[in-house]
Amino acid sequence: MRAALLHAVGDDKLDIRDDFTLTPVGPTDVRVRIKATGVCHSDLSVLSGVLPMALPVIPGHEGAGEVVEVGDHVTSVQPGDHVIINWTPACGTCPNCMVGQPFLCMTYVMESFSLPRFRFGGDTPAFGMAGCGTWAEEIVVPWQGAIKVDPEVPYEVAALIGCGITTGVGAAINTAKVRPGSTVAVIGCGGVGLSVIQGARVSGATTILAVDPLESKHALAKKVGATHACTPDRLMEVIGSATGGKGFDYGFEVVGKSASIMSAWQATRRGGDVIVVGAGAMDDIVPLSAFSLLFEGKNLRSSLYGGSDVRRDFPFFADLWKAGKLDLDSMISSRIKLADLNDAVAALKSGEVLRQIVVMD
Repeated sequence: MRAALLHAVGDDKLDIRDDFTLTPVGPTDVRVRIKATGVCHSDLSVLSGVLPMALPVIPGHEGAGEVVEVGDHVTSVQPGDHVIINWTPACGTCPNCMVGQPFLCMTYVMESFSLPRFRFGGDTPAFGMAGCGTWAEEIVVPWQGAIKVDPEVPYEVAALIGCGITTGVGAAINTAKVRPGSTVAVIGCGGVGLSVIQGARVSGATTILAVDPLESKHALAKKVGATHACTPDRLMEVIGSATGGKGFDYGFEVVGKSASIMSAWQATRRGGDVIVVGAGAMDDIVPLSAFSLLFEGKNLRSSLYGGSDVRRDFPFFADLWKAGKLDLDSMISSRIKLADLNDAVAALKSGEVLRQIVVMD
């Protein structure tokens, strides 16, 4: 089968080849034929080494497809089912799972560093990003990594729910629990940032500020729910005009940089909530003083995978889309082929595109 392979961090090009095979399906595994997969900033972070992965690796974690084969012990899905890939499968028995935080489960994440599910060039092993590797025509995942979805949901939409929508909408609904009538600032208007905006709108926020250096993104941000938009250099001005200078109830950082975390902190009122959504680098230190942490009374929180239990939230977000509450079609910049992934990566690096969706033949 065909897939896109990263041999080493920093490589200029992905190696798109058609000689991949999969390891056999185990008793608790599911084999999925990928029908659509997104090109996400987290994929770029794998290519650059910001998110460490075992190498060589097939990137891709935001995907949807059709079940082809299941292991003998799998009862949750069967061949022919439409599924969304869950890149953080929850084992159900670790301390995080037991206290209702399946998005923090590390069992299968750690396994992904030691279990290469792909082979190429004969018998050379390759890993899948986060145990997935959706930039491939087929993948094998634990049964917890394939969540059944209504077949009426198009694969492109289902793929977006697999990461960007769940991460962003979930950050607003699950992590922040945005209250009706509140004010929200979102720093960064890529696919996940736009999803945060939609989550804030669905939650009933009355003022939603979209902050992004690219003015070309402002119109779409307003289309999906932002009431205001500005470039970072105008942030203080808009804090004054939109909130009377007090700041926003919630400030979301959706870039993955210490500077943008500080912008979210600056935009948030005393006693408000600052939510970090972007995936940053291990050596990018946030310069917050101990004085500010205490006396400004702000709550600094992380939101990993939207604080979601995907068994509940994937179908929930699909239902919101079916009800017309989430605009996912506007977030798709283009539909491309697997062979176009190198161009897609270059376009994403430029910052001008939102979600490019690979549609498999």
